Amino acid sequence: MAIGERIRFIRNLRGMTQKYLGLAAGFDERTADVRVAQYESGTRTPKDSMINSLAVALGISPEALTVPDIDSYICVMHTLFALEDLYGLRIKNLDGELCITLDKYNSPSFSTMFDMFSTWQKEYDKFKRGEITKDEYDDWRYNYPKIEAGQSKSSRNTKREAIKNE
Repeated sequence: MAIGERIRFIRNLRGMTQKYLGLAAGFDERTADVRVAQYESGTRTPKDSMINSLAVALGISPEALTVPDIDSYICVMHTLFALEDLYGLRIKNLDGELCITLDKYNSPSFSTMFDMFSTWQKEYDKFKRGEITKDEYDDWRYNYPKIEAGQSKSSRNTKREAIKNE
């Protein structure tokens, strides 16, 4: 989710208008709503100092607004929180293990995400059973969805060779 989408999502969650958020972030009254609208639409990108001001005004961590990277545990957590907001991921304790699940009752994207996760699980299971190598599994992950799940090893190798010879 881009930063403008996060700003809009959290602003709406907080019940704020664009003008109210803009004023709280330090813009003057005549431009407050326009500047927030520009950030939300993506026509402008806030600088780090403005991200901090918006985060304070929204009562959140700045990492919750930025497109999170995963170079720290905190950023990983904010990435997971964004996935919860967008795709209905939930954390549950199942038999003493923490698991991330899809909420099939409150997520409009459940069937799409379920299909994607099922595809991921099938490829991972093939790797664990030794049907594909770690390199092939990584190739699938790093090229997803270009490399369709379920392709045979020989089919992948044929495509790989054709690409190399182009």
